Amino acid sequence: MRGSTLVLLAAIIGIGVTATAPKADAQVGVEVGIGVAPDCPYGYYDVPPYACAPYGYYGPEWFAGGIFIGAGPWFHGAKEFTGHVNNRFHPDHGYKGPAPKVGDKPEPNKRIETMRFKGNEVRDGRGNVVKGKR
Repeated sequence: MRGSTLVLLAAIIGIGVTATAPKADAQVGVEVGIGVAPDCPYGYYDVPPYACAPYGYYGPEWFAGGIFIGAGPWFHGAKEFTGHVNNRFHPDHGYKGPAPKVGDKPEPNKRIETMRFKGNEVRDGRGNVVKGKR
């Protein structure tokens, strides 16, 4: 009887210790390899996962000859570069509308050179909002 009491007491202490032990959070490592910039007809969002942005998100200063010059980790323009965006077309601001897929070609009737752009924010080429500019 004394042996079973000791086993029972040890089990209770063991359960108590494990129940009150601090919870160990698992360490999660995420490595993002930056390869080639996405081939998007109207540019790509400047935050991961760098999905294609819809026509009208970027202003014309982000394009050269109708080709998107880049944003995010692939942009290597001048440090002082800034360009307008219409962040209403950004998923972080609630946009759930259509967007092209990587590799899609621009629609002929949606040429950047002739678009009537309505930007509401100025960003640098690395995705940072530039304060005091509109």
